[in-house]
Amino acid sequence: MIRLHEVTTVEREVGECFRYLADFSTAEQWDPGVYRAEKRTPGPPAPGTKFALTLSAGGRRIPMTYQLEELVPNELIALTGDGEGFSARDRITLESPFPGRTRIAYEAVLAFSGAAGRAEPLFRPWLKGVGRKAVEGMTRALTLGTAPSRGPLDNLGHRLVLPAAWSFTERGYLAMPDKGLSEFIDDRIWVITGPTSGLGLATGCLLARLGARLLLVGRGGDRLREAAATIDAFSGCGRERIQCFEAELSLARECRRVAAEIAAAQPAIDGLVNNAGALFAERGETEEGHERALAINLVAPWVLTRELLPAMRRRGARVINVVSGGMYLQPLRLDDMQFRVGRYDGSVAYARAKRALVAVTEHWAETTPDVDFYSMHPGWAATPGVARSLPAFDRRMRRWLRDSRMGADTIAWLATTAALAGHSGEFWFDRKPRPTAVVPGTAVDARQRAELVTWLEAAQARAS
Repeated sequence: MIRLHEVTTVEREVGECFRYLADFSTAEQWDPGVYRAEKRTPGPPAPGTKFALTLSAGGRRIPMTYQLEELVPNELIALTGDGEGFSARDRITLESPFPGRTRIAYEAVLAFSGAAGRAEPLFRPWLKGVGRKAVEGMTRALTLGTAPSRGPLDNLGHRLVLPAAWSFTERGYLAMPDKGLSEFIDDRIWVITGPTSGLGLATGCLLARLGARLLLVGRGGDRLREAAATIDAFSGCGRERIQCFEAELSLARECRRVAAEIAAAQPAIDGLVNNAGALFAERGETEEGHERALAINLVAPWVLTRELLPAMRRRGARVINVVSGGMYLQPLRLDDMQFRVGRYDGSVAYARAKRALVAVTEHWAETTPDVDFYSMHPGWAATPGVARSLPAFDRRMRRWLRDSRMGADTIAWLATTAALAGHSGEFWFDRKPRPTAVVPGTAVDARQRAELVTWLEAAQARAS
């Protein structure tokens, strides 16, 4: 039997610390020995809630189950865990020596059987180190800091295309020193497009767990309701905190209609995640005359943002535009926005539209000082959209791809982190601002941004 005991103190209210740690699925954010943690019992954490963990040890992935045994608000979280050949009893005790500071004691008692039991003395020093790293990670996750700056090594790494591309895999996410998402945004109202799977669904789950009220916008009422149920089960937020709005976002008139419905339902909005997107193998046009990738990946976020700005200005809101690392290889093509010249390539059309969306983000940041705008890319994530649109890439890269929750991490971080003053208009990857152009000829200047805005305004007017 091995007993681990570590103590830390953080500058947070005890209630916030308890709330974050009581959902033990957050362990994947603060314990480097946990690759994935999932709450298997729907609803808010309570005695009897079960969790499935995948541990990472010595290059192996080891499954383990945990159950919450006791919860004493702001004082105690007690769990028992079982894996093949070992078991654990974990206790997290909290106390507040004075307001704004919390002392946390983490204790784990590990018992081994069979061959693992015989090798227990060899495990002891290593497991002691694992315990220390877990509590160090817990401390980082609960510590509210400042937004990171972009350093010269970050710039260099992103300008060297192959090293940057490798960081787009799950290894880049796992190498992040701080994965904590513990800043609560209770009752802030966030609009998320494309929320029924992939990054949008993962973003909804993370924001709801942090207290947000959600407005989900997408196609298919049944799929939207299923997404709402999934988010509720993950976060325990309560189904009444999620509203669904159906819209065909490839059409500008549908974007205007749903924006009016949203504004009528919620006159003040705290944020918008323009996540909905699509990649098409063959060129096609919407009934409004736009090439389909351009319509859903650029025109839709432009129209939705513009229509919702009055509701967002009342709160000093944030807009997060989800783009793609593929845009690094493409310039802005103002001479062929509709991709009518040359052989159509769906990946190129998608990347061009995302390049334009980054430029639009910079335009909004310059012209709308009372709302903050960010663009980000999620890395290479194994989403249903990637499997459907890029099957060969998905097959070759699947073992290295991020899952949707890893891809959504920076979206949730941008939505919740308070210390982002002065960063509006920047492009983010893995919680750091990054350069928007690394290949010669792909940077967008102020004149091109102005021409792009003129084109979008004319396109919206034609669709009216």
